[in-house]
Amino acid sequence: MAAVADIHVFKDALLVLVTAAVIAPIMPRLRVSPVLGYLAVGATLGPYGLGRFARNSPVIDWLTVTGEPQIGFIGDLGIVFLLFFIGLELSLRRLITLRRLVFGLGGLQVALTTAAISGVALWLGQPPAAALVIGACLALSSTAIVMELLSAQRRLTSTTGRTSFAILLAQDLAVIPLLLLVGALGGATAGPLWLGILTALAEAAVALAVIGVVGRLLLRPLFRLAAHSDNPEFFMAATLLVAVGSGVIAALAGLSMALGAFIAGLLLAETEYRRAVEAMIDPFRGLLLGVFFFSVGMHIDLGFIWHEPGLVLAGIAAMLALKSLILVPLCRLSGLPWGNSAEIGLLLAPGGEFAFIGIGLAAGLQLIDDAVGSGALAIVSITMAILPLLGIVGRELRTGIAQRVPGAVPAAVLPPDDRVRRVIVVGHGRVGQLVCDLLDEHKVPYLASDRDAALVERFRGKGRPIYYGDASDPQFLRRCGLDEASGVIVTLDTAAVDDVVKAVRARRPDVLIVARAHDAGHARHLYTLAVTDTVPETIEASLQLAESALVGLGVPMGSVIASIHERRERIRQELQAAAGGAASLAAKVRRARRNR
Repeated sequence: MAAVADIHVFKDALLVLVTAAVIAPIMPRLRVSPVLGYLAVGATLGPYGLGRFARNSPVIDWLTVTGEPQIGFIGDLGIVFLLFFIGLELSLRRLITLRRLVFGLGGLQVALTTAAISGVALWLGQPPAAALVIGACLALSSTAIVMELLSAQRRLTSTTGRTSFAILLAQDLAVIPLLLLVGALGGATAGPLWLGILTALAEAAVALAVIGVVGRLLLRPLFRLAAHSDNPEFFMAATLLVAVGSGVIAALAGLSMALGAFIAGLLLAETEYRRAVEAMIDPFRGLLLGVFFFSVGMHIDLGFIWHEPGLVLAGIAAMLALKSLILVPLCRLSGLPWGNSAEIGLLLAPGGEFAFIGIGLAAGLQLIDDAVGSGALAIVSITMAILPLLGIVGRELRTGIAQRVPGAVPAAVLPPDDRVRRVIVVGHGRVGQLVCDLLDEHKVPYLASDRDAALVERFRGKGRPIYYGDASDPQFLRRCGLDEASGVIVTLDTAAVDDVVKAVRARRPDVLIVARAHDAGHARHLYTLAVTDTVPETIEASLQLAESALVGLGVPMGSVIASIHERRERIRQELQAAAGGAASLAAKVRRARRNR
């Protein structure tokens, strides 16, 4: 029996992996969010879909997911890593600037929406306790899906992204008293309600303080140790320890694991290891989030929707309209333009993953009738499923309002170092340091990287924008902003130059690449890899030596510089010609840049 049970567990995991392998490449080609694919397959293969017939057919049993708790656990890990990743993309300094939105706009949204939905539930005949729980659960939105959509669009630092994140963070913080409220209404807590809430908030404050203090003291030494080992497995282990460990500390204090992981991500964002961590966890985060969306789809009761389509559609329309009508004016009162306010209203109007936890707990305590709970979860599930579509409508609506309403486009709210076309300097040895010094002198934005953890830490202390990581890793390059980079300067003196150039050129065929070479032979080889330009050290040293000698012998400076430049260009052309046809692309790119 144990062997059969184990096989079924692996069968469920295999179905999820097959879903991920099929949906991940197909959905983007169809220009459809993978979220919709995961939700649809989860609903079809879940206990409310084909899973209803699993007991009657062995074939259907093997084609449906029956181990929901195990799959749900993996999905919970996906939320943890999503919030950890979001914390990495932000910073503690940036979060402090959002405090007015978090505790002002976000707090008002939770309170007013809870009151409004609870009032509707009372009007429909629900008992006061059930109405309050339904209102509190449906007032919250889907942090996982909204932030995933905005992150995929690289809009987390936009006006919509920053405001949505602030409201979602306020909702996550509200989960603590809401869970306590459900327990108190169900008779699960002893003593006065206000005392229980104060106790929970105190425990939460202590947990966050512990995570913050421990993180400040241990994060850098831990990642320095992993980086010095130069072993990716150790670095991955340190990342998992920080993300999951901080979540466990938060969970022990009654907070969500996701909130603890978010705090850890914020602290890690201030270190030089941020980019390397982002590049390492990015592929796994996508898989875990896919499992989470799959598990959410499993909660969609297709039978209830089939038997009560009118009721479900009316509930969806009422929920979206009510939450939007509350949120849009609140955003306007906070100073946001009409377009952004409308987009945020549509993004946050659907329900969220907390509804499955809160309503499930309330149903277990018999605060909510099972049929009412199923109906509420069906409404929440469908609104989450159509969230990507609402996001598209919201963007179009924002753009349309911005074109029609004078002054609707606000001044830039992004920090000055965000979404700027930077130069990426790979390698920060003696050559890389000099290159960065000159970029600083000419006020050219740049970002440097190196695999020497001690060197990175030393220059980070001096204020230089340098990060630890392997620049031959495409994920690391993407996290460093390669898609927007104005150029890449490779100053390495090792064989890794080839790997970096190949990784850069594979993602950005048009970007400027200037690479360091040992000699003429190495330079010819780099031109075959389609670098824009390369500087052979031996040839450059010879030219500089000749320049100094000629000036010292009395030859006019202007004539010397002109002849040196002419000889350098002739050597470059000879090297490119010797490199063959592959170098012609680099030459065309360089000529096009000169003609701009």
